[in-house]
Amino acid sequence: MTDWHLAQINVAHARYPLEDPRIADFVAQLDEINALAERSPGFVWRLQGDSGNATDIKVENDPNLIVNMSLWRNAEALFDFVYKSAHRPVMTRRREWFLPPEGAYQALWWVEAGQTPTLQEGLDRLAHLDRNGPSARAFTFKTRFPAPGHAGGPRDLAPEPYCVGWE
Repeated sequence: MTDWHLAQINVAHARYPLEDPRIADFVAQLDEINALAERSPGFVWRLQGDSGNATDIKVENDPNLIVNMSLWRNAEALFDFVYKSAHRPVMTRRREWFLPPEGAYQALWWVEAGQTPTLQEGLDRLAHLDRNGPSARAFTFKTRFPAPGHAGGPRDLAPEPYCVGWE
């Protein structure tokens, strides 16, 4: 049976340019949070630009659109990093730094172990989720699909109070 890794992409529109003092607290934490991800159980890979993070990777000619993409051994490992680590306090402040999303802002999908998704693939999966809702092609923590070849249908991995949504 093929081994699979969970890919994730998330995007956010910064309220301010990254050089603006009003978003300085976010920028100051990037290296620490990225290092935490890399030390977390189940971490495989993350998208990086020349800066060592992904903030210098521009998407759709929008200087305030920030993208993050990574691979994890499974959904539980990613969930633990996102919602149960020192990453969580950063998420609770995101309304200070980012505009509320107008559509899907995070997508998950499975890739064969040893493969690295491209940024365009991640953006395509996010757009698919936004247009069609959760499916095996692109899903969310709330409606998670098993890896190909594994039994079971979608299931909820993220019961409240862990999900810190934009609601």
